[in-house]
Amino acid sequence: MEKIVKQVVGIDVAQKELVVALGRMYENWCLELYAHKTFANTAKGFEALTTWVGKQTDLSITTRFVMEATGVYHESLAYYLDELGLPVSVVLPNKISNFSRTLDIKTITDKTSSESIARFGLERNLENWKRPNDVYKKLRQLSRERNQLVAERTMVKNELHAEKSEAEPNQRSIARIKKRIDLLNKQEKEIKTEISDLVQAHEESKKVTNLICSVPGVGLLTAVAVLSETNGFDLIRNKRQLASYAGLDVKDKQSGTSVKGKPRISKQGNKHLRKAMHLPALSAIRHDERFKAVFTRIVQKHGIKMKAAVAVQRKLLEMIFTVYKTGMIYDKNYLTRVVELAS
Repeated sequence: MEKIVKQVVGIDVAQKELVVALGRMYENWCLELYAHKTFANTAKGFEALTTWVGKQTDLSITTRFVMEATGVYHESLAYYLDELGLPVSVVLPNKISNFSRTLDIKTITDKTSSESIARFGLERNLENWKRPNDVYKKLRQLSRERNQLVAERTMVKNELHAEKSEAEPNQRSIARIKKRIDLLNKQEKEIKTEISDLVQAHEESKKVTNLICSVPGVGLLTAVAVLSETNGFDLIRNKRQLASYAGLDVKDKQSGTSVKGKPRISKQGNKHLRKAMHLPALSAIRHDERFKAVFTRIVQKHGIKMKAAVAVQRKLLEMIFTVYKTGMIYDKNYLTRVVELAS
């Protein structure tokens, strides 16, 4: 009998249930998916899951739990498994979906999805998931709440504009809409105060945000969004990986001489991180010569301002990462001094 060298639990997470597939790899590199079961996405379900896995697997070999990052529904299970000291990997959904396309799967169900996750875990060398830093977790919640408020306020302001533009506006409706806008403004102000207080209360987060805010166009809210969405750049090894995580990496399609698609960003990443870089990039283009030069060069080459703005977003995000890793504030005259020294 072939020796088992790897065991993986693939978990397809939904709001109310966990669809689980067990897989193992033998020393001859053959894979086997051999057990399936569904559990409730509750504390009792988690306990039943770990008990069942313990009975179905070889306890002398480490078993890795692999799941998709499905909104917030996977978090309780990830925390539970982490507290037990079990190896957990949380994978971005686009990585699983891309992997699934390489398999001979004609019908997609929760069961086949869990099998794909199990196979992905068996074939890849995955890193352990780490629970978010408590400060960054709270900042992420506040940052996302503020984004929702801003989006809601924009919608309400559009309603106000439409109401005022009618032939005979309803003044009572206008008054109610204005009250809603005032409430949203008040709540946004409260959230911004909470964010500032939370950053100031922790010396490390205060130091890092001040460092990042030295980058052109980057203010406290942007710095908080970047740090909280990346958990302080945890597991980010380089700029290319960061761009991919944000969905700002370039997606290209070419084959021979007949297939040549237009390069474009993948958008298969953290949408909150991409959104956080939009306005800072526009500000950096206006006020910093380095980013203005990048923008101008791409516009002259392609003639598309939005494409150039996205390129600046990526450059700006990479600069934030560089400043964070080096611990040095942004120096807008750095390139000028390098040229002077070289000459």
